[in-house]
Amino acid sequence: AFLREITKCLSLSLFLTQELLRVMRTIDDRIVHELNTTIPTASFVGKVDPGQTCKKLYESLMDAHTNRERIIKNCISQTSAVVKTLKEEREKAQEDAALLKQLRKEQTKLKLMQSELNVEEVVNDRSWKVLSHLIVMVFCPSRQS
Repeated sequence: AFLREITKCLSLSLFLTQELLRVMRTIDDRIVHELNTTIPTASFVGKVDPGQTCKKLYESLMDAHTNRERIIKNCISQTSAVVKTLKEEREKAQEDAALLKQLRKEQTKLKLMQSELNVEEVVNDRSWKVLSHLIVMVFCPSRQS
């Protein structure tokens, strides 16, 4: 239900969409803290299953990344359709300044959402590198440098 409401990109302002993504990226922003608090130290290894803990964190990251990517791509798709429609209308009414202004606004929104997709890729890569490094440290201690 949550995603159904937020994926209606056209009803959300660009600011709200970006703010929503910022909030949804909290898990990635706090990945090191999350790992430090969920992976047991040597004295707690017997009390907590590090494999299960890593699995839960992995699943949380996968869900977050999938949901954010879906939202961004949906916004890109919807905004692209609006831009296409506005371009077609613009060809018919080239003197319409309000139409041109709306077209430029939607084109800017489209570019920003495409940039968000690039940001998402960087954020995801960083999180996976941190998680992978920790998994190697926890499960392959002899490979630590």
